[in-house]
Amino acid sequence: MDRLKAYKIDLHGLKEGVNAFDFKLDNDYFEAVGGELVNKGNLDAHVDIDRKSSLFEVKFNIEGVVYIPCDICLDDMEQPIYADNRLIVKFGKENSEDDELVVVREDDGVLDISWFLYESIVLNIPIKHVHAPGKCNRDMMNALEAHSATRSDVESNSAVDPRWSELLKIKDKDLNI
Repeated sequence: MDRLKAYKIDLHGLKEGVNAFDFKLDNDYFEAVGGELVNKGNLDAHVDIDRKSSLFEVKFNIEGVVYIPCDICLDDMEQPIYADNRLIVKFGKENSEDDELVVVREDDGVLDISWFLYESIVLNIPIKHVHAPGKCNRDMMNALEAHSATRSDVESNSAVDPRWSELLKIKDKDLNI
């Protein structure tokens, strides 16, 4: 059974004008789509497909949360997602994709939006993802502090290369320190 069948839209069967679709993107969706960055979430996706003869304007509106690892403690954290994206689809002889233009074979006429939804979610995740202050895993934070303190002690006890000390003297002289 195709777990992503609900995300395959027969463009030939759409009426002229706006056609609305609603999807629940949960853990089953993320497992089925098989993306690497997000494996869990709970989002609502509203998709409007405006058919104008053989041209389609697809608008995605996605809201909810995904669960991704914190960059500091590696525990899962909730990341809110609010995504609005647009895509233009037309019929052609071969399937192809550009930034905002997708060509679907006219004899097939099926647009699979499952990956487009996933990309919209991933592109709206901030580069840095960390828990709010005080929310990180305490055990991991204690281990990180202990490791950082050990590394700092080693760095401060290591002898400074004499060439660097001579360069530091020149730098201090130039800065009048």
